Amino acid sequence: MADPIKDPELYEKLREEGNSKSKSAAIANAAANTSREHVGRKGGKAGSYEDWTVEELRDRARELDVEGRSTMTKDELVEALRNT
Repeated sequence: MADPIKDPELYEKLREEGNSKSKSAAIANAAANTSREHVGRKGGKAGSYEDWTVEELRDRARELDVEGRSTMTKDELVEALRNT
């Protein structure tokens, strides 16, 4: 069984920004163990999926084996990636 999310508010914010479930959980749990400010400094500068091009989204979808990616719109790709 997966560990519970220790900072659900931060987890949801990260998911809305386009982060994967596992990355969001890891960041939210790390922030709960230290501080949000400390964890924020550790991370990279990846933008939200909305800032990505369709080609970049399709490449990421390919990496994650998202079915139907070649015919998806940008919004559909973003949604599929957020739910992967």
